[in-house]
Amino acid sequence: MLGLGAATRIFVATGATDMRLSFNGLYALVVGQLKQDPKSGHLFLFANKRRDRMKILFFDSFSLWVCARRMEKGRLHWPSSAEGRVQLTREEFALLVGGIDLTQTRPRK
Repeated sequence: MLGLGAATRIFVATGATDMRLSFNGLYALVVGQLKQDPKSGHLFLFANKRRDRMKILFFDSFSLWVCARRMEKGRLHWPSSAEGRVQLTREEFALLVGGIDLTQTRPRK
């Protein structure tokens, strides 16, 4: 189960990721591309070029987890960034996983 506490941050690798990568490969991407500590307890999201597959890497204080998702229909509306990484709020994460295009939404005051 994903633990989304108040201190948990969500980082997205905005480029295409090879979905053959598992623990060690994704760990290296978190360190190299996202410039974060994989053992921090934060969530790290990756998607393939077609945006029909997603992997989440996170550490639960005891072990490293890799969760995978394969879309049978449709595509993920993946965020983009020149830096190659984006940080999401929990609400944005829920919208992303729910299939909502984040560029078409705007936060309310």
